[in-house]
Amino acid sequence: MSTWNTLPRAAFDLETTGRNSRAARIVTASITVVDADGGIIKEHEWLADPGVEIPTEASDIHGVTTERARSEGRPAADVTREVAAVLQDLFDTGVPVIAFNASYDFTVLAAESARYGVPQLSRFPVLDPYIMNKQVDRYRKGKRTLTALCEEYGVDLDHAHTSAADALATSRMLDAMAGKFPKLRMPASHLHQLQIEWASAQASDFQSYLRKTKPAAVIEGDWPVLPPEDASRGDF
Repeated sequence: MSTWNTLPRAAFDLETTGRNSRAARIVTASITVVDADGGIIKEHEWLADPGVEIPTEASDIHGVTTERARSEGRPAADVTREVAAVLQDLFDTGVPVIAFNASYDFTVLAAESARYGVPQLSRFPVLDPYIMNKQVDRYRKGKRTLTALCEEYGVDLDHAHTSAADALATSRMLDAMAGKFPKLRMPASHLHQLQIEWASAQASDFQSYLRKTKPAAVIEGDWPVLPPEDASRGDF
C-alpha cells in the first residue's frame, strides 16, 4: 500500500476572528492540492465577511480588518459551504488533508457548519504535523509553531499568517519532517488512527503536568475536531 507522501495530498488552513475554536469565525480559508512530488495542482482561496467584528488582535496577525472583510468578503455561509464541499470531495476520493494543529481549523469549520446548516465532514484521513512533531521529536526544545518548525526544516514561509502561505508551507514542512523521520511514511489511513492516540496521550501528559500547580486544569485531547460545546467563553 502506498504511503501518503508518494500520492497527491492537500493542505488546509484558516485565519479567523479569534483563538477559541468553538467561537471563532472564518475570515480567510485556503486549500492547496499538490501532486505526488509536491507540485501545486490546484489552489482554492476564500475571503469571508464573518458577520462579526474582527478584533484588532486577530487583524494584526492576518491583516484582514472588519472593513475589508465587509467590503470584499463573501457571505460566511457561502464560504463555509464551499470550503466544506471541497474538503469533503478530497476525503471522498481518499486524498489526505494536512492541517497544522488540525483540531483548531476543523473545530472552527465544524462550528461554522453547524451555524449555517452545512453537513459535517467525514474528516478522514487528516495529517497533522503539529501532533506528529510532538510524537517523533518529543524532547525538542523551543516553540512548535508553524513558523518555528518551518525555520527548523528549511521551509520558506513568506507572508506567514495568510491562509494560502500557511497551507503550502504546512505541506512542505510535513514532507521535510517525513524525510527526517521515516516512521511517518505509511498509509494516510493508518497515520490518521495513530494521531488520534497520540493526541489523546499528549493532552493527558500535559494535563498531568499542569495539575501539579493547577489542580483543575483540563486539556482536551479530541482530534481532529473538538466536540460541540457552549462557545460563550469568549474569543481572543
